[in-house]
Amino acid sequence: MKTSATPRLICLVGPTGVGKTALAIELAEHLNGEIVSADSRQIYRGMDIGTGKPTPEQLSRARHHLIDRVDPDQAYTLAEYQADAYAAIDDIFARGRQPLLVGGTGLYVRAVTEGLQIPAVPPHTELRAQLEERRMREGGDKLYEELQQVDPEAAAKIDPRNVRRTIRALEVYLATGQKFSAAGKSEPPPFAVRRLGLTLPRDELYRRVNARVDEMIARGWLDEVRVLAAQYDWRLPALSSLGYPQLGAVLRGELTLTEAIREIKHHTHRFIRHQYAWFRLRDPRLEWFEASQTPVGEEWYTWLTST
Repeated sequence: MKTSATPRLICLVGPTGVGKTALAIELAEHLNGEIVSADSRQIYRGMDIGTGKPTPEQLSRARHHLIDRVDPDQAYTLAEYQADAYAAIDDIFARGRQPLLVGGTGLYVRAVTEGLQIPAVPPHTELRAQLEERRMREGGDKLYEELQQVDPEAAAKIDPRNVRRTIRALEVYLATGQKFSAAGKSEPPPFAVRRLGLTLPRDELYRRVNARVDEMIARGWLDEVRVLAAQYDWRLPALSSLGYPQLGAVLRGELTLTEAIREIKHHTHRFIRHQYAWFRLRDPRLEWFEASQTPVGEEWYTWLTST
C-alpha cells in the first residue's frame, strides 16, 4: 500500500509531436526533476533528428536518462529497458530529486508504471534467425499480421513498427506453444504514479507534425540517414523507425524527397492515431491535458507531487 511517504513518479505520455519534451523540461526545472525517456527509438545512437531527441540546449536545461543506450545494430530488450529505467528512477529518488517518465512508447511506460513481469523464455537463436529471414523477405507488416492472428492481445500491446518486439512475441509462441500475452502478470513498483496525458485537437496536431517533419528535413535528417546507411544494414529493425525507410528510399533513388516527405507525414498521422488508441484503451487512469492549456503554475506543481 502507498503511504504519504511513498515517493511519486510523474509519468507524461502522449502522441508524437504534441510537445511532451518541452513540458517535461519545464516541469523538471520547477520540480528539481530529471527525465527518464520512455521512447523505444531514442535509445539508438546516431538516430537523433528523426527520433526527435532533445536538442543540446534542452539537454542543458534538464538531465535526461535512457537516451543513446545502444547502437542501431545492438539488441535492447524490454526487460533491459525496465531494469535500466528502475535503476535510473531509484537513483533520482536517492538524490532527493523528482523523476519524470516521459515518452510515447506505451509498452515501455507499462513496463515501468505497472511492473510488468517479462516472459522468462530464453532466446531461441535458430527460430529468431528464421523469423528475421522472413522479415527481410516479406516485411515486418506480415509478421505483425501473423501475430495478430495467433495472439491478438499481444499484438494490441505492441507498436507495429517495433519489429524486434513482434519477432520476440512470435518466437515465444512458436517455441513454447504459449501466447506471449499469457505472461503479462505485473507487480506494482514501490512508488506511486501520477499519470498525465498530453493532447491537442487532431487537426492542430497534424499541422504541428507536418511542420515538424519539414523542420527536421531542414536540420539535416537526410544527411543523418546517409551516415547511418554507410554504417548499417538497412534491414535492421532500428532502421524501420518512422521516416527512416522513406529517406533511405530517397538515397537509393526510389523516391524523390518530396514524395518521401509526403509519405512520412502520412505515416506519422497514422502512428498518432495508433498511439491515441493505445493510451486511451490501455490506461483509463491517465489525466489528459490539452497542450495549449496546460495549467502550469505553483498550485499545479504542488498537485503533481502530492499524494
